[in-house]
Amino acid sequence: MPTYNTPGVYIEEISTLPASIAPVATAIPAFIGYTEATTDQDGNSLLFRPKRITSMLEYVEIFGGPVGQDITVNIRDVFDASDVLLERKFSSVLTGAASNYILYHSMNLYFANGGGPCHVVSVGSYTDPIIVGDGSVSTVAGGLTGGITAIEKVDEPTLLVFPEATKLGTPGEYGLVVVAALSLCNKVQDRFTIADFKGDITDTTQIETYRGALGMNYLKYGATYGPDLKTTLNHGYAEDTVTISHLQEDGGTGSALPGGAEDFSGLMTGLEAANPSIYRSVVAEIGKLYVDLPPSSAIAGAYARVDAERGVWKAPANVGLISVLAPKVLVTNEMQDNLNVDPSTGKSINVIRAFSGKGILIWGARTLAGNDNEWRYVPVRRLYIFIEESVKKATEFVVFEPNNKLTWVRTKAMIDNFLTGLWREGALAGAKPEAAFFVKVGLGETMTAQDILEGRMNIEIGLAAVRPAEFIILKFSHKLQES
Repeated sequence: MPTYNTPGVYIEEISTLPASIAPVATAIPAFIGYTEATTDQDGNSLLFRPKRITSMLEYVEIFGGPVGQDITVNIRDVFDASDVLLERKFSSVLTGAASNYILYHSMNLYFANGGGPCHVVSVGSYTDPIIVGDGSVSTVAGGLTGGITAIEKVDEPTLLVFPEATKLGTPGEYGLVVVAALSLCNKVQDRFTIADFKGDITDTTQIETYRGALGMNYLKYGATYGPDLKTTLNHGYAEDTVTISHLQEDGGTGSALPGGAEDFSGLMTGLEAANPSIYRSVVAEIGKLYVDLPPSSAIAGAYARVDAERGVWKAPANVGLISVLAPKVLVTNEMQDNLNVDPSTGKSINVIRAFSGKGILIWGARTLAGNDNEWRYVPVRRLYIFIEESVKKATEFVVFEPNNKLTWVRTKAMIDNFLTGLWREGALAGAKPEAAFFVKVGLGETMTAQDILEGRMNIEIGLAAVRPAEFIILKFSHKLQES
């Protein structure tokens, strides 16, 4: 209380409004994988040190670019007997298999689908093997699980994504990474795992193998998506690794290299100055080589987009994916039956499907706890994480405050106002706020005298979360003519 010793007029501003709850961010992924650069511009290690970025440009500045692929461009010329060019065709192929280091392209897909701020954890360079790791972050043995361990120290992330884990040798190895992510989510209770299906999503045996690799713990903290996607993103390459193979045929004799014809065989380097027209055609042909990616990064972007446009309580499903040409495997309704609902384990697999006239859609919204009535749906789990974390951070001011009725009323009013706002936005079900949620705190209601003596202030919050309409059933019948 202020003291008044000198006669005069004094002003005191009295706060009559309750403290407010600031909503936490809901879609801040942590991407864990391998990068071109593992040291920053000052020579400091980036390994297992999460970096927050907001754009693809920032990613490139810190972590570098994609793996350079070896590419061959074939040029086929056909001449007539008088050496007049009849036809010129271009085609391109990767020389060898596509690289397993796909974090750069996955980040591109994330931002293309509406992603924003995120964190990146580098666990190695393009010369390091992709491994599960032992959880250590001191050496390369840390691997992908080491990256998961490293991100625990950062409070902001709400999603865990690790697309390169699909490049591990077996579903069992992949399962170890998912289990580590689910365990972390359960430990900190403020994030959610987006996993990729590893294997042939049309093969029943591989589906069961995948499900078996995930264990049975903490399934409500994650969801799986498949199959892999054919994207519109291009492979990285350097011009001195692009080989041009030029085949020239005489339409009359079939002999190679007709007299006076120019040969473009060799490396792409220098072709821009020597023959700009051919150079542009080669670049255009390379642009037709697209990258295939697991869907998790696109899903993370879709989560961010749906959260921003509709809210975390809206299921991130029946929404289109951007920069995607098609799923690598087409899944029918009959195939999805076994993926969406599994009576024995409940480990639902959400499917990316192509629909005529609609594009490529996320067609599923179940967590890995697909048989759990409370935590079956992704938006329900993520809504609770959002509310729990928002309320937790907002009530920190109460710590060490007097554990009395005045504090209880202030705290209850703050939470009531927050939940009422969510109800008005459509996050909670009920015709009136009191039907959508309750907040209880007080002696004889949530606390005993012993609780107060031991310094505990118990607050009980109940929520009626809205749930997605997963099955729309239209019932038709014949009606007899009446006139």
